Amino acid sequence: MKNILAISAGAAVGTYLRYLFNLQTQFTDYPLGTLMENLIGSLLLGLVSGYVAARKPRDWVKAGLGVGVCGSFTTFSTFAADTVGLFLEQNMWVSLFYILITLVGGISLAMAGFLFGEKRGGGVS
Repeated sequence: MKNILAISAGAAVGTYLRYLFNLQTQFTDYPLGTLMENLIGSLLLGLVSGYVAARKPRDWVKAGLGVGVCGSFTTFSTFAADTVGLFLEQNMWVSLFYILITLVGGISLAMAGFLFGEKRGGGVS
């Protein structure tokens, strides 16, 4: 139960921070808010992961900071942390393959989903 409460509280913080970043950058043509969220979130999850590895805090602390704050602030931070983990535990080629599949697959599926949703919504025929 502590984990669920910690994740919920952390998610509220991460979501609020994400909203603030987007408010500050909503008038630009470049997705600066998203870029900042992804980069800062990656740094934050790296810091949390390093802290967890070194200090071994209680499970609810790990869940609240990692899954809650970082997970709601950005999902890119998890992708970055997974890539680093693959690089450290496997090898460079495995991590590069993961990057390629994630980026190409994610963008392709986002485009397919957009086109499908647009068609189902009565847009382009």
